[in-house]
Amino acid sequence: MANSKTIDIDGVGPVLFEHSKRAKKLNISVKPFKGVRVAVPDRLSFKKAEDFVYTKTDWINKHLDKMRQYEKRRRIASASSYIDRAEAKRILTEKLNYLAEKHGYSYNRIFIRNQKTRWGSCSHKNNINLNMKLINVSNELMEYVILHELVHTRIKNHSKDFWTELDTLVGNGKRQSARLKKYGFELLL
Repeated sequence: MANSKTIDIDGVGPVLFEHSKRAKKLNISVKPFKGVRVAVPDRLSFKKAEDFVYTKTDWINKHLDKMRQYEKRRRIASASSYIDRAEAKRILTEKLNYLAEKHGYSYNRIFIRNQKTRWGSCSHKNNINLNMKLINVSNELMEYVILHELVHTRIKNHSKDFWTELDTLVGNGKRQSARLKKYGFELLL
């Protein structure tokens, strides 16, 4: 009896079936970069396992969608991990200085970091931290993040006054924030 077999399941694609001495029942797993695998107990035929998989195609496709999203985020993260920090610092510092001067803001120091959860921040001492991955977003979103942090040099919270001042610079700040969140999670990883 063959130990493993790959079968193309309609609506799903290739599925690896493997006999397993440890499997007590059929076990379907969907893993990033590996795909769909079915652990088949030794006493069961691949044909019976295949029939079972056809009853679970909706579940498999739901998990395949999640897996593909995860794989996409990982590919983007891996591609963005090759950012030249010195180049990012040069670009972001120039942009920060330009926008600060243009709109009459001042800040203390700038730090460029490779962060996983934030695009930027502003300390109580008016030090601005920017994520080096900002060079991978559109110029409009990059400017939004920088202006967001510059407004924090004057208003240290997200009050109505903060959003009003930011809106005078970027239009609808909350819409820009939502765009960045939707677009940005994949790039931050």
